[in-house]
Amino acid sequence: MPRMDNRTAARADLYPAIEPFDSGMLPLDDVHTMYWEVSGNPHGVPVVFLHGGPGGGCSPEHRRFFDPAFFRIVLFDQRGAGNSTPLGEVANNTTAHLVRDIEHLREYLGVGRWLVFGGSWGSTLGLAYGEANPDRCLGFVLRGIFLGRQSEIDWFLNSLRQVFPEAWRRFVELLPREERDDVLRAYLRRLFDPDPRIHLPYARAWSEFEGSCSTLLPNPELVRHFADEAIGLARLEAHYFAHRCFLAPNQLLGDLYRIRHLPASIVQARYDMVCPIMSADELARAWPSARYVVVPDAGHSVWEPAVRSMVMREVERFKQLLG
Repeated sequence: MPRMDNRTAARADLYPAIEPFDSGMLPLDDVHTMYWEVSGNPHGVPVVFLHGGPGGGCSPEHRRFFDPAFFRIVLFDQRGAGNSTPLGEVANNTTAHLVRDIEHLREYLGVGRWLVFGGSWGSTLGLAYGEANPDRCLGFVLRGIFLGRQSEIDWFLNSLRQVFPEAWRRFVELLPREERDDVLRAYLRRLFDPDPRIHLPYARAWSEFEGSCSTLLPNPELVRHFADEAIGLARLEAHYFAHRCFLAPNQLLGDLYRIRHLPASIVQARYDMVCPIMSADELARAWPSARYVVVPDAGHSVWEPAVRSMVMREVERFKQLLG
């Protein structure tokens, strides 16, 4: 989920734009440094926002999902993403690293427990973090569910052509014909080529493909925003997909017992083609106490009005649970 600029600021259903009252760069290891920020109420209920991708980065707009009078709003850019450095770096970059980074940030900020909010890849990371650290979680708001399984990766890379054949052709026809049987391997080789004349066109093609498939109706502005995040998004998604998201088969459903006692909202759009509804349905059936809401008239992006509205409603519901 790439960052959005000020052209999106007129959304009336979001809270007013705010600025962080604290921010910084947190060293993680010899390679990575994490950008983080805190806004809202310094004494409010902590909520941590996990962005999509991997590699999508956060945006000032993401602060606006949360009531700034109620929440202490924590945003950060995951390793290799957004304002974290170095951009697009895959060394020391696995799901386990990201889970530890969230804990490192929680301890650094002096947070005891927080609400975990994540969409798309953020839902994957939110589940992985919660299952590793259930005692640090107040609950979960998860959207556009992606469980990091090989079947979901194969859908994105190959089967999306059943719904978006034009976008998929633009995605694969950049490759020589003899390499199109293994799109991921072919893209990986080019995305990590040191020559920007090679890696930039392929990064943009990858990102524009995802953006083109992320809304129910065409949204050229969203596609442009995806292209703006091309290097971090394409490199990290390809890296994680090549390693099956650094998860054991069906790991997130298998370890769900660790957090099943915690309150949760699962928001899923019926026509989400990037993260099809089957994964959300499986998660909801495995987590019967979770509130499961299907948005009937939207695609994958959280910026789809119906998705945005439902996510806001579920965050508001947690104000009653946690207040």
